[in-house]
Amino acid sequence: MTMDGTEQRVSWHRELDDLSADVLRLGAMTCETVPRGTDVLLSGDLDQAQTLIDLDDEIDALSVDLEERCWSIIVRQAPKAGELRRVVTVIKLIAELERSADLMVNVCKATRRMYGSPMTPKIRGILSAMSTEAQQLLRFSLDAFADGNAGLGRALSDIDDRLDQLNRDMVEAIFEANREDAIDLAVAVQLALVSRYYERIGDHAVNIGERVSYMVTGWLPEHAGAMRAEAGRRGVTDDPGADESA
Repeated sequence: MTMDGTEQRVSWHRELDDLSADVLRLGAMTCETVPRGTDVLLSGDLDQAQTLIDLDDEIDALSVDLEERCWSIIVRQAPKAGELRRVVTVIKLIAELERSADLMVNVCKATRRMYGSPMTPKIRGILSAMSTEAQQLLRFSLDAFADGNAGLGRALSDIDDRLDQLNRDMVEAIFEANREDAIDLAVAVQLALVSRYYERIGDHAVNIGERVSYMVTGWLPEHAGAMRAEAGRRGVTDDPGADESA
């Protein structure tokens, strides 16, 4: 017994809704790694560090499953226009979220490398603030996706400025602590990397926001650059004096 056109559309949209729900589940798992990884970093709890590293296998498995489902949908359903943008957006979100979780694994590994090394109160405070900002950016990006909120997606770039400033503050705090012999060079390097990991999570959230905007409007920031490049090429080609001036 075959489904009629209406039943097929209902089934198709249900499949898209299920896919979106599972992407949000992946996002929730990724968001959870940020405060947990920060607790590991600030407490030096190596058992919890390993637990979080092991959790990344579950995140990877879900990411692979979701991506395979996306490609299956594209092949079987041949979605058009907005539906295709939604599936493509999901593919992009999977990669951004999976990489964000990987960055918190890197934080846990850095914790093991710094085990037993003290951190100044200022550095600990900045790390805590960076964790809060990174997790909030991820949550905002997922809210934008869930609600189809292109405005929030575009606003993430400005919200990310706070995390960028904290990254700069962290670099200054590391130099200050190193000058005062409060931390050694090896620890300073690891802390600089950790700060960069949090900052990169913010960048991934911004990328998600841009993709949400694309899903809703069909427009990416890169389109403006592509149009300028195309206009430039046309200008050179159409300029009758181009060859003479070369």
